[in-house]
Amino acid sequence: MATGRTHRPATRSRGIPEATVARLPLYLRALTALSERSVPTVSSEELAAAAGVNSAKLRKDFSYLGSYGTRGVGYDVEYLVYQISRELGLTQDWPVVIVGIGNLGAALANYGGFASRGFRVAALIDADPAMAGKPVAGIGVQHTDELEKIIEDNGVSIGVIATPAGAAQQVCDRLVAAGVTSILNFAPTVLTVPDGVDVRKVDLSIELQILAFHEQRKAGEETAAGDGAVPAAAKRASASGQGPDGDVPAVMPA
Repeated sequence: MATGRTHRPATRSRGIPEATVARLPLYLRALTALSERSVPTVSSEELAAAAGVNSAKLRKDFSYLGSYGTRGVGYDVEYLVYQISRELGLTQDWPVVIVGIGNLGAALANYGGFASRGFRVAALIDADPAMAGKPVAGIGVQHTDELEKIIEDNGVSIGVIATPAGAAQQVCDRLVAAGVTSILNFAPTVLTVPDGVDVRKVDLSIELQILAFHEQRKAGEETAAGDGAVPAAAKRASASGQGPDGDVPAVMPA
């Protein structure tokens, strides 16, 4: 069985832009849904709408894969699923370790999407001795003292950090030293890693803060729109430099 340690995706060597790589999972999700409904082909417009991008960007992204579709027919759904899965390295088994089995770590362990997308949770690791041996999602939790051995025995190259912020960097350093070269970080902190190690950060609080910003802006625009409902007579008076009664300015100079 192939593992993540000896097989790396070909995206960088083929010169596919990082922005395109980031969109490939969106296309794959949309295509998988079509495949499950036995849809044989899809147009660029339909697929782009399902993935939340514009069709011109989708066609450009697919050109990096050497896939251009057929005029009047569209793209073959099953072939694109295979092509994108291969490009993302999902046609092989990727063993993953999750470190930090609190509420978030346990939720990640129970997430059924890992196995269906080419990832196998090889081990659950926690620093709490009381957690050792406790089954979570059918997998016994192991103590952090065994981290290096677990990584070596399972050929792990992808680690997930779901620890408190204060422990995350130390865990990261141990993962990297043991041979992990890709890290998904859920801890609310920025990790420092050497060249050659990829880190993807998932911070739910930041995403919520961004949404709060947009909500505040929308509320401000609605308020401004309400305040902007000036009576027509006042608008005419303002334009002529007179007040509503036609004799004095609406706003007197200081």
